[in-house]
Amino acid sequence: MNKPYKQILALISLIGCLLLLHVIVFAETDPPMDKNRDIFKLLEVSGLLKQMDYIKDEATNSYARAISITYPKVPDQFWDDFNKLAGKEEMKVLLDRVVAVYDKHMSHEVIKQLITMFSTPFWDEWKQKMPTISREAGLIGSQWTQELLQSQSFKKKLDSLVSKYDLEKLNSAPETSHSKNESKK
Repeated sequence: MNKPYKQILALISLIGCLLLLHVIVFAETDPPMDKNRDIFKLLEVSGLLKQMDYIKDEATNSYARAISITYPKVPDQFWDDFNKLAGKEEMKVLLDRVVAVYDKHMSHEVIKQLITMFSTPFWDEWKQKMPTISREAGLIGSQWTQELLQSQSFKKKLDSLVSKYDLEKLNSAPETSHSKNESKK
């Protein structure tokens, strides 16, 4: 082979290697972007994206109650500004974390199938009513927890358990090397 043919062959080989490298790089980066886009779409069509606003509201409501107790006189403008404290940037942090969980536990194919399933009219009522159901179920769960923990029956069972394991004696005696080993078990 003469020199010009070797140069052309080397150039074609170099271009081929670059094209192969390009295909490999983009084959590994495009699917995660597509999958993340599809996860976002799944969150949207399933109604879970709206549920994230509920999570934000619950997080800020606990602070709002504490502020109301500490400062009984608060102007309306304060509450308008307060409700803007957790904005789009903070919600993006939450969304990115949720997308990462879906990415970790679900294949792209399953996500696509769920998008198809949640995009049917059958799920419309579920998507519309789920936030209300979740809020009501959450309130019922909180109320049940309070009732359970305040009930005499629960307190008696707890007292019995404390006695059974002699927790009063175990925690009132000065700690020895033997009791340290017991607590590590």
